[in-house]
Amino acid sequence: MINHNRGVMAYRTTTFLSVSDIAEMVRRVGLSRYFDLVISRIEGDFRRWHDFEKSPRTANHSEIGVIELMPVSDDTFFSFKYVNGHPENPKLGLSTVMAFGALSEVTTGWPLLLSEMTILTAIRTASTSVFAAKLLARPDSSSMAMIGNGAQSEFQILAFQQIMGINRVHLFDTDTAATQKLIHNLGQVEGLELVQFKSVDEAVVGCDIVTTCTADKTNATILTLAMVEPGMHLNAIGGDCPGKTELSREVVQASNVFVEFTPQSRVEGEIQQMEPDFEVTELWQVVEGFKPGRISATEVTLFDSVGFALEDFSALCVTLELAKETGIGSEIELVPAMEDVKNLFSFVRPGSALASKVAVTSK
Repeated sequence: MINHNRGVMAYRTTTFLSVSDIAEMVRRVGLSRYFDLVISRIEGDFRRWHDFEKSPRTANHSEIGVIELMPVSDDTFFSFKYVNGHPENPKLGLSTVMAFGALSEVTTGWPLLLSEMTILTAIRTASTSVFAAKLLARPDSSSMAMIGNGAQSEFQILAFQQIMGINRVHLFDTDTAATQKLIHNLGQVEGLELVQFKSVDEAVVGCDIVTTCTADKTNATILTLAMVEPGMHLNAIGGDCPGKTELSREVVQASNVFVEFTPQSRVEGEIQQMEPDFEVTELWQVVEGFKPGRISATEVTLFDSVGFALEDFSALCVTLELAKETGIGSEIELVPAMEDVKNLFSFVRPGSALASKVAVTSK
């Protein structure tokens, strides 16, 4: 713990988790347990919705992409995520989505964790999808259409299979190589049937859940009303910024719509197509019992997911605990620890070797 008295050495570091660290953590912990822990934490955090200081994310848009900063805090922790979305990146050999994040303690501002969040974002997005589907999909759901077979698709499918028992998944992507990649990665998963289709229309037929996860930054119409069957649950996770949608206005109009944080969703989600007073329900209202989720076996429910900072907060809290449990990660000097906290210049004073002599602890 930090001692704020002048002249007393502060023995503190920051846990750093690299891409390889998170990959090793997933292998050691197992995706199923990781999903379980994050889903449980998300549910608990949404249940105490009013404990958090919330705001829509800050986004800088260009013609070819977006860069966003996503902060949130409660009385204990502050977190943020830096994340981009550039659909043309694969042509440059780069991921469409890349992210990192941090978790700090509110009482001092000390950064506790600095972590990669590209893999973590896929885990938390899949966890959030399942969290919502447990509230909104029919309990007997066993099949799903996965429209868009890119970087997040395997995480979505495995979360739905392992947590909700989805055993048949219909696949479609305009890039057939992406679908083949998915089949290669998941084709040997026990109890999972993967079926490739040539169109969205064919892929969604007979499915209990439809997940749309496309990348183009356009007002696209991936799903039309004619494709939607009574009782479907729509998990729309690809539309996540102004000018980017996946569902027709008619689909949104015909659905019982649920969102994470309304002020953000009205700007970024499928409901950006609708009037400002279009009625939606926030997930926390369902979790706390203020509003119903699904009310009949035949209604169409829509989770208009744009990704909210609280979900990243939940994922980072779980990941810090797993880092302690597994011993994975390294300790870094992200901010100065000094004997005299007012003598910052001592680090750069000519001839000073203080920076290399500052006492730090390792895990």
